[in-house]
Amino acid sequence: MIRKSASFIAPLVFALTAHAGEIAVEQRPFTIEKSFIATTLPLSDCTLLQLEPKSWPEFEITEITKHGKRVTKGEVLVRFDAEDIEKKIADTRRALDTSVLSIAQAELLLKNLQETAPHKLDSLRRAATIAKEENTYFTQTRRKAASEAAMQALEKKKQILSNQQEELRQLTKMYAADDITEETEEIILTRQKDAVATAEFALRMETLDCTRSLEVTLPRESIALSNNERDAAITLRKEEEETPRAIDLKKADLETLKISLTRSKEMLADLEHDRSLFDFKAPADGLFYHGPIENGRWSPGDSSKSLAIHGKPAPNRPFATFIPATSKSAFVAFLDEATARALKPALSGIATFDGMEDIQIPVTLTTVSNIPNPDGTYRADLAATWPKDFHPASGTTAKVRIISYSNLSAISLPTMALSYGPDGWTVDVKLADGKSQARSVKCGRVSKDDTEILSGLEVGQMVLTP
Repeated sequence: MIRKSASFIAPLVFALTAHAGEIAVEQRPFTIEKSFIATTLPLSDCTLLQLEPKSWPEFEITEITKHGKRVTKGEVLVRFDAEDIEKKIADTRRALDTSVLSIAQAELLLKNLQETAPHKLDSLRRAATIAKEENTYFTQTRRKAASEAAMQALEKKKQILSNQQEELRQLTKMYAADDITEETEEIILTRQKDAVATAEFALRMETLDCTRSLEVTLPRESIALSNNERDAAITLRKEEEETPRAIDLKKADLETLKISLTRSKEMLADLEHDRSLFDFKAPADGLFYHGPIENGRWSPGDSSKSLAIHGKPAPNRPFATFIPATSKSAFVAFLDEATARALKPALSGIATFDGMEDIQIPVTLTTVSNIPNPDGTYRADLAATWPKDFHPASGTTAKVRIISYSNLSAISLPTMALSYGPDGWTVDVKLADGKSQARSVKCGRVSKDDTEILSGLEVGQMVLTP
């Protein structure tokens, strides 16, 4: 084994250390490369599948095309269970027919009420007037006349009885003067006695009738006529108050039915609109993707979980995308702030796919947003020149490399060789006597671990590094 002495090794280590800590200032190409991941997406003309119902709350999938499948024009992409909505539409149409009939009936009833109400009021007014007249006439005239008639009839019966009794007395007296009463005379006396008995009975009956008439019938009739006058007046007053209200209620009912009909028509229109959403068909030949492609992103996310039989996509949110076969593809990237600042439109570069690095796709930066997205990224769009018969699937990612800055004759140093102090940026320059001196420099762009020096150094100088 060959061993070196310590005196030999120490100068060697010092020489290597001195060489590693010195950099000769020279001009050389200085470039800044920005690399980032971009996603292949269709340029335009994509159709987002989205449920925008006006009233129907739930859509359950019964048929759905597989993700990524090529479809032809008119092919069903998604179909939902329409049984319940078709029943609802049928029920609504029947309800509409019923509403039309109800409105016609309500209009007829209102018209009839408006026509008959005046006649009914006139009849009630006449009845009230007649009831009042009857009661007034009875109170002022007929009751007294009826009382007098009853008394007069009673007196007449009394007079008849008195006459019959007087006649019997005279006959008895006359026949008593004869010694012999003939059979004819006996018959006449018997007949007269019967007449007296009849008159007595008639008087008793007339007395009863007179008493009842004066004490019961006439007072009762007086009460009945008074009540009739009162009730007729109440009925008239009630009808005069209720009739206008009844007409207004009929009008309100009719208006309610019309409003209900209008709303039912709107509901039917909404349901028919929603029914059209139960079948999504391909508008042309193309590809079907689960999940929306919008705003530069393909976002299957949670929406793709519902894209299965019996699944229920959320309304008013895109859940799938149709990509026409004629759609061209490009790249979209979302950059961090530093990368976005370093890039500007018209810069060109290349894109490569993992596993296909031998295929380099020329790309050109078309737009770079200067407004950050809510997540802090900046959108960048890139046009691509695709090789013949090369058609990457939408949603695949590639690595993009773009030279954002290039200076073919620049002076650059490792960033670690620079120090920042009160006088700005400085570097340690090695002097001829072996000593070092701090020199102020003006820095330019930074590329990874190197910094461009714009002024303060000359070619050939030696810069010390830590």
